[in-house]
Amino acid sequence: MVASSELPHHHQTTLMAKSTSRNGNTKPTSSTCLFLGGAFSALLLVWGLSSVTTPIPNQNNLNLTPTENNAVPTNPTPDLRFDPPDRTFYDDPQIGYTMDNKVKNWDQKRQDWLRKHPSFLAGAKDRVLMVTGSQPSPCRNPVGDHFLLRFFKNKVDYCRIHGLEIFYNNALLHPQMFAYWAKYPVMRSAMMAHPEAEWIWWVDSDALFTDMEFTLPLHRYNNHNLVVHGWPQLIHEKRSWTGLNAGVFLIRNCQWSLDFMDVWASMGPQTPNYNKWGQILRSTFKDKFFPESDDQTGLAYLIAMEKEKWADRIYLESEYYFEGYWEEIVGQLENITKRYDALERRVRRLRRRHAEKVSESYGQVREEYLKDGGFGKGSLRRPFITHFTGCQPCSGKYNEMYTADDCWNGMKKALNFADNQVMRKYGFVHTDLLDNKDVSAVPFDYPQTDDLTLHSGNNRLN
Repeated sequence: MVASSELPHHHQTTLMAKSTSRNGNTKPTSSTCLFLGGAFSALLLVWGLSSVTTPIPNQNNLNLTPTENNAVPTNPTPDLRFDPPDRTFYDDPQIGYTMDNKVKNWDQKRQDWLRKHPSFLAGAKDRVLMVTGSQPSPCRNPVGDHFLLRFFKNKVDYCRIHGLEIFYNNALLHPQMFAYWAKYPVMRSAMMAHPEAEWIWWVDSDALFTDMEFTLPLHRYNNHNLVVHGWPQLIHEKRSWTGLNAGVFLIRNCQWSLDFMDVWASMGPQTPNYNKWGQILRSTFKDKFFPESDDQTGLAYLIAMEKEKWADRIYLESEYYFEGYWEEIVGQLENITKRYDALERRVRRLRRRHAEKVSESYGQVREEYLKDGGFGKGSLRRPFITHFTGCQPCSGKYNEMYTADDCWNGMKKALNFADNQVMRKYGFVHTDLLDNKDVSAVPFDYPQTDDLTLHSGNNRLN
């Protein structure tokens, strides 16, 4: 799997054994009352000991065998130990994981698998698997692997906070599908490996979450199968290849998506028409400055030129930073921190210490104060995802329109800005967004108190 940062600018529990110790040395007496009283006291003692040493059954370890009508179990936690012997698509030797192995009736196959695994049915329609990855070899840039590690940590933090699962791939699953095309064999395999997931969420290695509270508004996409950051006018009217960005996208685990990715990937380097597609895409989108066929322009082409076939199921999201261009974001991080600190000074509940596991509830409270604050550049809220397109942290070959300091310092700032939202739950924050090692303990009732001064370089944030 080639690192997305190498892309061009466009983008269990074992139950304790029950205690067997008992007090069996009760001395007999001639008095029946004393005997009964002593026996009763012993019984109470044994009962008390038993209640301490006998564990409470963990419902997660119960074998939730499906009922005759395959009703959804009342326990919403998936049973990870139950896989019935009934045949599923996994037992069909004709079905494979590779791009050239066509799958038919996938929606029915997924539903059949879910019916045979009813513990996964609860919450299935909103279950998301995040997928990301990097190249199989070490980075050429000396600090590239460090940056990739921190970008991955950021994604793991976000997934842990929101109860999502994540798959990281660094193997090239198709030897000819390199660079930006390498993610499609991974997405194809992820759909097969995770029939329980309704959505597969690709996030490039050089993209990070700069709002750790924000959650995907999945209800907006009920009638769509693919969500990508983009602007219809730039695609349909101006025919611009930058009318969308394919570095972050959400795709439904369904037959439509498999079919669409087959068509999309047919423009890739593993096909004999690769060079031809490069010419077609460049002639259609006049501002495309390099000749190779790429996935971003290919997606724009399918939306613009095969609109009736695909476009109705593709959601071009532009109302929030589904992924945002880093250069217009990093300079705003100081002001964003000021605004959030000011809000917390006014609303005590928002600055209350709390467990990380309940972070989403505080995001919901904060939303009441941000809902009229707008989205995008200059808004009151943090950008959801910041994408360092063109910086290429792994190779170090950043786009010439930037300087090295622009890229490296921008990534440090954004990573520490995001990490502060995580570390604060653990009692610390980075006091200098440009210094990874500089951290301070957060005082009680912060930021109402003035015990901690945050700064970024020479810029005061409060």
